Amino acid sequence: MIGWLFWDPSPFVFKFSIPLLGRPILWYGLLFALGFFLAYWVLLWMLRQEAGKADAKRIAEKLTFYVILGTIIGARLGDLLFYQEWKQVFYNPSLIFTVWEGGLASHGGAAGILIALYLFSRREKKITWLHSIDLVAMPAGIVCGFIRIGNFVNQEILGKVTNLPWGVVFGHPADGSVPMPRHPVQLYEAFYYFLLFFLFFYLWRNSLFVRKEGKLCGLFLVFVFTFRFFIEFLKEESSVLFASNAFLDMGQYLSIPFILLGVFLLARK
Repeated sequence: MIGWLFWDPSPFVFKFSIPLLGRPILWYGLLFALGFFLAYWVLLWMLRQEAGKADAKRIAEKLTFYVILGTIIGARLGDLLFYQEWKQVFYNPSLIFTVWEGGLASHGGAAGILIALYLFSRREKKITWLHSIDLVAMPAGIVCGFIRIGNFVNQEILGKVTNLPWGVVFGHPADGSVPMPRHPVQLYEAFYYFLLFFLFFYLWRNSLFVRKEGKLCGLFLVFVFTFRFFIEFLKEESSVLFASNAFLDMGQYLSIPFILLGVFLLARK
C-alpha cells in the first residue's frame, strides 16, 4: 500500500447532537450548506452587475430558495427512482423524506432545479426561465464541487479499483465493500467543477456569446454531463437496477438527455 492514501475520517463535525434537532452536524451537510452559501453571494454579485438591479438581494434570496428546494426534492426522488429498489418505497413511503439518511442523485437534482426555476420564472415576471438557468449555471460549479468533497468524506460514490499511486483506500466504504485502493473520483469531479466555475466566471465577464439567454446554461450542461458520462467509466455502478458489468451505467444514460438539452440551448437562435 506504499503511496496509497488511507482515508477513514469521522463523518461528524461534532459528535454531540444539536438541541431541538436531535442530530449531530455532518461534514456532508456542512459542505452542502457552505456550497450554497458561497453560490448565493456569487449570484447576488451577478445580479448587481446586470444594470445594478435595485432588488438584486430579494431576487437572489428567492432564486436560491427555489434552487435549494429543487435540488433536495429532485435529488431525493431521483435516487429513489433510478438507484434504489422501488418496492422499498412502496412498503415504506417515509423513505422519501429521510434525506439525512443519504441517497441524493445529482441528475435528479439537476432536473429538480430546472423545474423549480420554471416555477420561479412564472412568479418572478422580471426574469425569464432561460435567464434564471443562466444565472445559476456559474454558481452551480461551486455547489457541485463542495458536494463531491462531502461524498469523499462520506466514502460514497466509489471509484473502481486501481493500482495508480494516488489511489485512495477507504476505511469504511459506504457500500460495505472491502477496503481497496480506488480512483478518488469524488475529488476528480470536485476539481473539475471548481475549474468550470472559474472558466465560466471569465466567460461571463468577457464573452458576449454567453450573455445571450440560454447559452451559459447550455455550455454548463454540455461540459458537466459530458464529463459525467466519461467519469462514470471509473466509477462502480451504484444503481440496483443495473448489473455491474453492463456496457453503460445508470449515470451515463441519465447524462445523455442533459447533454442534448445543452446542445439545443447552444444551437437555438
